Amino acid sequence: MMLWQPTMPLLLASQSAARRAMIEAAGIPVETQPAGIDERRIEAAAQAATPGDAALVLARAKAKAIAAAWPERVVVGADQTLSFGNRRLSKPANRAAAREQLRALRGRTHTLHSAVAVAREGAVLFTHLGTADLTMRAFSDAFLDSYLDEVGDAVVRSVGAYQLEGLGIQLFERIEGDHFTILGLPLLPMIEYLRASGCLAS
Repeated sequence: MMLWQPTMPLLLASQSAARRAMIEAAGIPVETQPAGIDERRIEAAAQAATPGDAALVLARAKAKAIAAAWPERVVVGADQTLSFGNRRLSKPANRAAAREQLRALRGRTHTLHSAVAVAREGAVLFTHLGTADLTMRAFSDAFLDSYLDEVGDAVVRSVGAYQLEGLGIQLFERIEGDHFTILGLPLLPMIEYLRASGCLAS
């Protein structure tokens, strides 16, 4: 089945293996090109924004940067932020920061905000923000240390210090929200837009 209509693969402005795998599993050919933007500077400039707004700002910035460099390509940018009460958490810098973050989230509910932006010819044509609420179980410090030992460097690769598609699922007691949004890409709204715009066969 020939789903993808453009002659060139979709260009994902990210190095995320999880996002690439989701797109490929949906039958869409994809290549990756990291945006190379200063995410922390852009995020700091959006400090007054809600966590969801910050995710949208970052997704748009990634998509726009790559679309400007590759105007003939369909480009997707995505980003994810985490809110916990009045706090907005970023990817932990190291194991110690990840441990502190997971201890704070333990036994409580936090929200993931996943944004996607589609751009072409330097312009952002579509954006969508999805949210999901996740509740961690009250795991012990001993379990937490074992978890950190097992996952290793992967703990600093995601905003929540966990990957639900792996051992991170062991940290949770309840998850409410779209699976793809939780993994960092609101896939169904993105596919719906690509189909409506003629990029996917209908």
